[in-house]
Amino acid sequence: MSPLETAGNQAAALRTLDGYYRAFSTLEVQAVLPYFHEPSLLISPQRVLAAPTLAVLAGVFTPAMEGLRTREFGRSELSVGFVESLSSSATLVTGVALRYKSNGQELERVGVTYVLHKAESGWKIAVIILHDPHEFAPHDKSSV
Repeated sequence: MSPLETAGNQAAALRTLDGYYRAFSTLEVQAVLPYFHEPSLLISPQRVLAAPTLAVLAGVFTPAMEGLRTREFGRSELSVGFVESLSSSATLVTGVALRYKSNGQELERVGVTYVLHKAESGWKIAVIILHDPHEFAPHDKSSV
């Protein structure tokens, strides 16, 4: 892959995640589902879930979003720490999901690692790994 292709893939993957975070901030399950690949894999400290369909993902996101709604969730953003193109169709992104209450106060930080796959319809989230938040120097999006 040429450096230009690598930079283009990384920028496209980051745009996908930006859209996903905007959609997630609505707490509308149907808004986030188009950002996922079928099948997808979700890994958290509690479990590993293979989601063969978007319907399975909806069953995971619905209670999680309801829980955030009861905690006065307002929005979420990704602080990107690391981006790596693994191939022309796979990009790895690691960072911290910053979640805020509707009053702007920080609610929580969650470490996240994504593997995005370039499908016919564009970049899709194939794997999400939730983990302890690691402190990263913020990723310079202009370099991607």
